[in-house]
Amino acid sequence: MGLVDLRRAGYQPIPDEAPHRAGRSWWDENAAEYLAEHGEFLGDEDFCWCPEGLREADAHLLGDVAGARALELGAGAAQCSRWLARQGAHVVATDISAAMLMARQPVGVPGPSRVQADARRLPFADASFDVVFTAYGAIPFVADAELVHREVARVLRQGGRWVFSVTHPVRWSFPDDPSERGLTADRSYFDRTPYAERDEAGRLTYAEFHRTVGDHVRDVVGAGLTLLDVVEPEWPEGHDRTWGGWSPLRGRLLPGTAIFVCERR
Repeated sequence: MGLVDLRRAGYQPIPDEAPHRAGRSWWDENAAEYLAEHGEFLGDEDFCWCPEGLREADAHLLGDVAGARALELGAGAAQCSRWLARQGAHVVATDISAAMLMARQPVGVPGPSRVQADARRLPFADASFDVVFTAYGAIPFVADAELVHREVARVLRQGGRWVFSVTHPVRWSFPDDPSERGLTADRSYFDRTPYAERDEAGRLTYAEFHRTVGDHVRDVVGAGLTLLDVVEPEWPEGHDRTWGGWSPLRGRLLPGTAIFVCERR
């Protein structure tokens, strides 16, 4: 894959299937670099929902997981899944990127089953999980996120929980910049044109999609799920880590993450 041509990066329409293919290639190619940069913060066996540092050990958004059948979408190196396995859950970690799934697997730590899978077409039976979750995985990187929600509803048992964290939709209006520049809105919140990067040959290498709060709610409800809560973690005192566009400066003034807690009834 060629180097990213920043002159070709920006907000632009792209074919629906193109980001799926590009996403797999991007994460395969960048797995090692991503974990070298963020691995210490994410840990080898820890469940972090967002750059604000909210941990499932404190938030309890999944409920009691002991003995539960749990599925992670967009698991990356499966740190969250390993943490859940330590809590007594029976976990399957999935990701579109085999390189991410196979990266950073510590020796001697109970591991989940790992399956390379497209979150829009899950290779699991109906009602086979008690809990499905993703921390910044899958949802932002597909044009048709409603298919992910439908698949989640299909594989969840009645009463099962679906929890997903994404970049807070308000952030789309602001430059992805951790400095003061990132505090001034420069595009419409309602503009859903995806962000794309292309290489020197013009091939799509990365894509990310914006959905408003209302879009996320409609996708959840349209899949037959019930929305229980929307959690917007505040930036905690003493947390000075900058991660992309997330920083203490912006975090004190703007929400950076939205976590949707849903249930299949």
